[in-house]
Amino acid sequence: MSSFSADLEFRGLVHQVTDPALLRRLDGGTMTGYIGFDPTADSLHVGHLLQILNLRRLQLAGHRPIALAGGGTGRIGDPGGKSEERPVLDEEQLQANLHGIRAQLGRLLDFEGTTGPAALLLDNGVWIDELGVVAFLRDVGKHFTVNQMVTKESVRARLERPEQGISYTEFSYMLLQAYDFLHLYDTQGCELQLGASDQWGNITMGIELVRRVRGAEVFGLTTPLVLKADGTKFGKTESGTVWLDARRTSPYQLYQFLVRSDDVVVGAYLRYFTFLDHDAIRALDAATAERPAERAAQRALAHEVCTLVHGADETARAEAAARALYDRSLASLDEAALASLCAEVPTTRRGHSELDGAGLRVVDVAVEAGMVASRGAARRLVAQGGLYLNDVPVPDDDAAVGRADLRYDRYLVLRRGRDYHLVCFE
Repeated sequence: MSSFSADLEFRGLVHQVTDPALLRRLDGGTMTGYIGFDPTADSLHVGHLLQILNLRRLQLAGHRPIALAGGGTGRIGDPGGKSEERPVLDEEQLQANLHGIRAQLGRLLDFEGTTGPAALLLDNGVWIDELGVVAFLRDVGKHFTVNQMVTKESVRARLERPEQGISYTEFSYMLLQAYDFLHLYDTQGCELQLGASDQWGNITMGIELVRRVRGAEVFGLTTPLVLKADGTKFGKTESGTVWLDARRTSPYQLYQFLVRSDDVVVGAYLRYFTFLDHDAIRALDAATAERPAERAAQRALAHEVCTLVHGADETARAEAAARALYDRSLASLDEAALASLCAEVPTTRRGHSELDGAGLRVVDVAVEAGMVASRGAARRLVAQGGLYLNDVPVPDDDAAVGRADLRYDRYLVLRRGRDYHLVCFE
């Protein structure tokens, strides 16, 4: 890698720049750049990860990153990419969302300055809430024509849907975002805004405002939208959004989402979402082309991203769980990994007192867990050697379990083929 800009180019992270001179600036001296994150939920999701990591790349290259939480613009909502008006958040929900986002950004950026210029985490609600409507119209609105604004993709797409249209509230969003750039230029010397390609219109409005009001040159850079092989947005699944908050999407679920990446896109994801060097990525590209069944690139992607988001320990547990499910050895997992899998595999909860005395017959436990339809079917499965308890075949249909059979005094692991069921005793 010869330069920071060369690394961005290799990774496919340069989609649009407002001036080619920006790339030279990034390779020499120090710049301050920002990305905004509107608090539409109490967690960011995998679709946001590229932009967060772009701030981290900026910091590692010696520049100063600003993560801007949209406490002000979050009350409005960016119309970009939305066919309908966003719901307005009440103040309590907005503050809860901001709290969750701040914590996640704090894990992925260095706010102490140990790896480069210290990152800043700011909230645009601080200055937008103090901006009076007359001052806003006079100092910001007068610099733009409605003609300009309706040509922006985020607005034009809504105007082409007359049944939805766009409210004046959302129409004003791009002006508020432009004001953010002006404020950060004035107070932090910020000269760069980054974002996904769908933010191009908003970014150029901010650049134009700084030029008109301050006579200064500032820059914009966008990255491609990250899509899955089927063209849908990265981070979305049939069951919903893949969140960065472990309470919403467990480390195991995040790992599985990434390890299932299609061969067609995994090379791009390695470039976007990891800090692996160029030679390592090229080697994984070759492995995908030559030995796709090994899924080496997918496993590397899942390992790197999970470690960034959740740390090495949680990643190790997710990898151990994935291996155990593949090797049919779930009972070998440690207590923390078993506990985390309660959210991933079917689980029945029972009381410890049920194990008193003679305990419970395994066939009865299997039937009540829904692994087999009847006791007769359970007995036949046992006779065929097809029902496992803690990875050991159940010897006969009279076999019973007691407290001594529990893993970590809490878990029983039932398996039929590749289907698992955890029984958790509380």
